[in-house]
Amino acid sequence: MYYNNRVDEMIDGLPVTEEQIQAWQERAMAGYDVKDLRRRGRPGLGAAGPSAVIPVRMDDDLLAALNQRAKTEGLSRSEAIRAAVRTWARVA
Repeated sequence: MYYNNRVDEMIDGLPVTEEQIQAWQERAMAGYDVKDLRRRGRPGLGAAGPSAVIPVRMDDDLLAALNQRAKTEGLSRSEAIRAAVRTWARVA
């Protein structure tokens, strides 16, 4: 928005102009096809549908070991935890 000829809003480092706002309003009034809109949030993990978030508590030693192993393997913590649970679940 412009206040006293000062730009207060930026997107990707560029000022938002009144013309841009007008164009967005016109596009919104014309309507959007829901299929064309980007989904918010993280992508799913596969074809099984939405994934659950499971909080897990770990002591400092276990967390440090997890972080180190994940780094060594080139995985995120979540990927490393999923790999460990998959291995355990197949054995148990």
